[in-house]
Amino acid sequence: MALFAAGWLSHVLNIVVIGLGLFLILLVLIQRGKGGGLAGAFGGAGGSSPFGSRAADQFVKITLWFAGVWVLVIMIHVKIVKNDTVSGTDQSVIPGSQ
Repeated sequence: MALFAAGWLSHVLNIVVIGLGLFLILLVLIQRGKGGGLAGAFGGAGGSSPFGSRAADQFVKITLWFAGVWVLVIMIHVKIVKNDTVSGTDQSVIPGSQ
């Protein structure tokens, strides 16, 4: 029963990691670049921020917090999968032991 619960939790954590990753991608894409970057090379407005200059500082803080949460969730996920794999090998059938 514990093996099933760990597998279920692993699937939920996969969805959480993917969701946080997509959110981080969107957060980075709406931030103002420090330099011109590729947007300036193609004639885009690379230096302007859609929410003002003070919002850019907040976006950096929010991005750092979400990146920390993302790393923490990945570490928890690795620990759960590792424990699930170790407990699964204890119940395996050894060939020729019958």
